[in-house]
Amino acid sequence: MRDQHQTLTVGDVAKRSGVAISTIHFYESKGLIESWRSPGNQRRYPRQILRRIAIIRIAQRVGLPLALVKEHLDRFPTGPISKRQWHQLTQDWRAMLDERITSLTQLRDQLGNCIGGGCLSLKECPLRNPDDTLGQEGSGARLLTEGKEGKTPQAV
Repeated sequence: MRDQHQTLTVGDVAKRSGVAISTIHFYESKGLIESWRSPGNQRRYPRQILRRIAIIRIAQRVGLPLALVKEHLDRFPTGPISKRQWHQLTQDWRAMLDERITSLTQLRDQLGNCIGGGCLSLKECPLRNPDDTLGQEGSGARLLTEGKEGKTPQAV
């Protein structure tokens, strides 16, 4: 039997972590956190769950998908996450965030030349029609149904 003083109820976790009870249940349904049942069939959580929830919330705030967060958290035991483990997580996530920042910066810089810039047919749009592959198929709005290179475009 677990020590009652070392466990938290779902209400305690919600209050201490600042997330709704429904969010805690959602995280649990996705396998991000775990609980067990008391003899009275109530959910109980170890105190270290608060750190795990904080990590999940940080990851969400920077836009990481929960499936990816779970994949990374699954590499560690369910106990407290150490400083070394946190460093490993942040290094992995940093590379992903750097790629995302680069991509978003490029997107931002190209938006001025997008639809509002006069390429309403998407014929020359560098975002929607890279390398003008659709312009070779004719005029009008077109959509690539299978991808960019070597695939048959479908008129929209």
